[in-house]
Amino acid sequence: MKYKIMRVLCMFDLPVETDLEKRAYRIFRKNLIKEGFTMIQYSVYVRICPSREYAKRLERRIQKFIPLEGNVRLLCVTEKQYADMILLVGSRTTAETAIGTERLIVI
Repeated sequence: MKYKIMRVLCMFDLPVETDLEKRAYRIFRKNLIKEGFTMIQYSVYVRICPSREYAKRLERRIQKFIPLEGNVRLLCVTEKQYADMILLVGSRTTAETAIGTERLIVI
């Protein structure tokens, strides 16, 4: 198996009008964080994966806790593609700057 570091971006738009929708949102967000995702922008989370195969397994785990309503999108990009991202306004979050690729642990 060839290792090629990937970044998985999870972008979501979930309804939060009723108490049940708010609860589903909180549970989804909590599960994303448990899976190792870090927020880079509201409703946009990112996680480093050691390979595309690992990213596919992660996708299957996320599918188990997706709320019934709203939209959840996953985008898998290479580390090079992610590094080429241009930030037009504002600055990188402290967590995003500190983590970089250091969060990746290959076992």
